[in-house]
Amino acid sequence: MNKKVPVIEIKSVEKIYKMGDVEVPALAGVDITIERGEFVAIMGPSGSGKSTAMNMVGCLDVPTRGRILLDGHDISQLGESELAQIRGKKIGFIFQTFNLINSVNAIENVELPMIFQGVPKDERMEKAKKLLELVDLGDRMHHKPTEMSGGQQQRVAVARALANDPEVILADEPTGNLDSKTGREIIELIEGLHKKGKTVIMVTHDETLAKHAERIVRLKDGKVVKEV
Repeated sequence: MNKKVPVIEIKSVEKIYKMGDVEVPALAGVDITIERGEFVAIMGPSGSGKSTAMNMVGCLDVPTRGRILLDGHDISQLGESELAQIRGKKIGFIFQTFNLINSVNAIENVELPMIFQGVPKDERMEKAKKLLELVDLGDRMHHKPTEMSGGQQQRVAVARALANDPEVILADEPTGNLDSKTGREIIELIEGLHKKGKTVIMVTHDETLAKHAERIVRLKDGKVVKEV
């Protein structure tokens, strides 16, 4: 049996934020390994460090101490431009607040990550259309976010997350702003991506939502306190 290859390894990671003369520890020696193709939920109460852990996993920030390996490569000390390139190619983000651009339509929102990767216009438009059809928004492609329901906006966000065919889908409270029925539809969509081979990392405080994951990593006071 082939051993699974870790896609992300967080090794003894500490993160300290400086606020004037005060140092605020957010992570205090965290170790998390996420294997390729896993569906992992990161949980914890407010102030537990789960948002900071998400920033580390998503290459949105670098640690004060420790190492972060993405596909075996140490990204702990890379600059912002290098991290941005890695994010664009390797990681697709789904945020609680959708983070769509209200002044452009659904196709243009989905195209955006491909623009940053230099994909030609015709190619990215064709792919954006296919992704919107994948999330059942074939009839809403030319609508702006302000003309859509919350659930439809989150579907656009899912399509955008898939734009560059990333290895990892990072979902931050993906159903937090949705009603329960729409939330179930979105988590089913995310589960479907996992079944197709995507690595899914979901940050949530919702126990019901976390049960959809294969593994739950619980944080408290900046440390991993339990994995199940």
